[in-house]
Amino acid sequence: MSIKIIVLSFLILSISNVLGQNKAVTLSGITKDKTSKETLLYVNVLLKNSKGTILIAGTVTNEEGRFSFANVVPGNYFLECTLVGFKTKTQPIYVGSLSEFLDEGTVELEKDATVLSEVVVVSKQELINSKMDKKTFSVADNMSQSGGSVLQTMQNLPGVTVHDGKVQIRGNDKVTVLIDGKQTALTGFGNQSGLDNIPASAIEKIEIINNPSAKYDANGNAGIVNIIYKKNKKEGFNGKVGITSGLGSLWERKENLPTIRPQYSVTPKINPTLSLNYRKNKINAFFQGDYLYTETLNKNEFVTRTYTDGTIINQQSKRNRNTHFTTIKTGIDWNINEQNSLTVSGLFGTEKIIDNGDQPFFNENYSQRLRLWQFLEDELKTTAMVTAAYQHKFKQAGRLLNIGLNYTFHREDEKYFFDNIMPKYTGKDAFKLLSDEKVADFNIDYSKPLKYGRFETGFKFRKRDIPTNMQFFPGANSPIDSGAGGQATYKEIIPAVYGNYIFENNKIEAEVGLRVEYVNLRYNINPDHNTYKSDGYSYAQPFPNVRLAYKIDGNNKISLFYNRRVDRPNEVDIRIFPKYDDAEIIKVGNPALRPQFTNLLELGYKTNLKKGYFYSAAYHRFANATITRIASTVPDSNLIYAIFQNANKSQNTGIEMVLSQDIAKWYSFNFNFNAYHNRISAFTIQNLYPQLNTFSAEKQDIFSGNIKWNNTLHVSKKVDAQVTAIYLAPDIIPQGKIASRFSIDFGIKKSVQNGKGEFFLNATDLFNTLVIKKQIQGQDFNYSSTDYYETQVIRLGYIYKF
Repeated sequence: MSIKIIVLSFLILSISNVLGQNKAVTLSGITKDKTSKETLLYVNVLLKNSKGTILIAGTVTNEEGRFSFANVVPGNYFLECTLVGFKTKTQPIYVGSLSEFLDEGTVELEKDATVLSEVVVVSKQELINSKMDKKTFSVADNMSQSGGSVLQTMQNLPGVTVHDGKVQIRGNDKVTVLIDGKQTALTGFGNQSGLDNIPASAIEKIEIINNPSAKYDANGNAGIVNIIYKKNKKEGFNGKVGITSGLGSLWERKENLPTIRPQYSVTPKINPTLSLNYRKNKINAFFQGDYLYTETLNKNEFVTRTYTDGTIINQQSKRNRNTHFTTIKTGIDWNINEQNSLTVSGLFGTEKIIDNGDQPFFNENYSQRLRLWQFLEDELKTTAMVTAAYQHKFKQAGRLLNIGLNYTFHREDEKYFFDNIMPKYTGKDAFKLLSDEKVADFNIDYSKPLKYGRFETGFKFRKRDIPTNMQFFPGANSPIDSGAGGQATYKEIIPAVYGNYIFENNKIEAEVGLRVEYVNLRYNINPDHNTYKSDGYSYAQPFPNVRLAYKIDGNNKISLFYNRRVDRPNEVDIRIFPKYDDAEIIKVGNPALRPQFTNLLELGYKTNLKKGYFYSAAYHRFANATITRIASTVPDSNLIYAIFQNANKSQNTGIEMVLSQDIAKWYSFNFNFNAYHNRISAFTIQNLYPQLNTFSAEKQDIFSGNIKWNNTLHVSKKVDAQVTAIYLAPDIIPQGKIASRFSIDFGIKKSVQNGKGEFFLNATDLFNTLVIKKQIQGQDFNYSSTDYYETQVIRLGYIYKF
């Protein structure tokens, strides 16, 4: 009996083993350059039978250089890889049956010297990725903005507009900015700052993520801007050095009001840059250093304020700015072995700003100067960030464990000196602000490939402390509210966990994720403050995201997105200290501000054309407790106080289209059209500062949008040019509207020294047409403004690669 059982068991195991060997297998791998070890994108990978005569399957490597074949029957095959500029690589492979997933490892392609000696191969990445959730822009391709700042570079990117020094995506400025995928104090945690002072020369590319997955922090309802620094991975020692100089404000667009200091004109700019990289064996060391010096007519705004009692005040706000900005990023990549790697890097930035400002105030017919407010702002911002990132690659291809630690220190040291010149006296006032921001982030991320996709999960913990100290030094007859100074401390703790599942077959794509965040924020205020007391909030909220896509055929795809996101008030938004860079329109934070939660629905479509592509998306975004700045007055005063508040509901509904096409060898273009309907519901709020007052606003809505047309001209083998036309339609702003704006940008570059050197010349706002006009309606006042700040800049630069 026992012998029969043993024989029967053996037969069952044998049968099950045979059945198991008939299962399909997923075969994957990665392609790299044999010399530089860089991953290769868009390689054609073919799977052929054992004789190499019959095609079994074909694919193209993705943005990470990876390829994958699903449903491969066990047996012998040939793998063939081809890419322009490289020799065709063919190698035999055996697909076994003991594992559902097989990793072919790294397939190295060797450059074809005969091809490369005759033609320079340029890899052009599509602007819209295959998932339609992200746009990627190469900074080097943006000829009309070379040598400027990151903010200036982004002005002509499709779907992006710039207003008051902030990036807007589809008409919304609630944008989160990352550097190499991480939030930093250099660009703001949860908001955006400093983009106009980061040299574009330090940046490789910029990603605009409209529909972030659960992997990303939940803040930034308009989307995410990811700024990716340069880092070369070629073998040996190599680098890049460059210098750019320029001039702005070439002529005076509107002359000053009487009795003030001259406005800046013919303002100089200079931007040297140095990039170094050394790669050998298991070590890759990198260094990126940039310096940006600019003199700028930062503001030149003419305002007319009209009050219900008949008072009319005319004023000008002129600000001459000198900026010194230095950024250094350095680090080491250590490939410990095939499974483990460690990257340690540091980022240091220092920004020195000197503002000389003049604000004259006149009566209705300019016959009497009511006040002259002159100030000197001396501000130093220092940022230091240290990052350690460890990665473990499991034996299964694509199965990864990432552990990261990021610490940021940011100091804001700001001094203001004022001369309050009145008809009968002159007062001298000052204040000093010192703020130290300390942020620690720890994250663990795990990714596991599945038969038809992958699963991602992770944990993140953030601790953020910002002690601030504002000291006022009032002079005689001072207008400064010295009782609003003192100390305040911002404390924030955020643990978060997420899971994300991605599925794909030959027709369907799906991505479903959930991020759960807990936030505990405390804002402790000096108890002697004359208006505000300590405040804070906490919540635990889910933030789901869904992406469903249907592949109509090889060239057409439709995708549906949903995500829920949040915009938490930043420390500056709730900062209790009044700011006096404008003597009579005073900005104040609000500690009672609460988060703004937003839902987004989007339907996207993309089709590949013969020499380009067409992309369109319809979207609807709706938010509760919309964060906005409200301007109001108090009885018996002409001063206007602009204070952040949670207004009512808001909606943003629109459509975006991108058409990219190569018309001829010498001409290609990218056309972007974005139209939307913005609406803010009626609301009533209470302002506490400087005294209790109630403000009500009626519903606001407008149809707006923008058009951007990028034209690239291949003048010759070594000369390229770019012309960009931008039109921004009228739009609503808090309590008012902003008028239409348009500009033309131009750039040209020439390759020299066998491709190692490059000269470029460009002009932003070539015809000096970009002027900001606004109309604001308050409860007891209205004002109109026109800002002739510096927009036209001409630059000349040279870059050399070695």
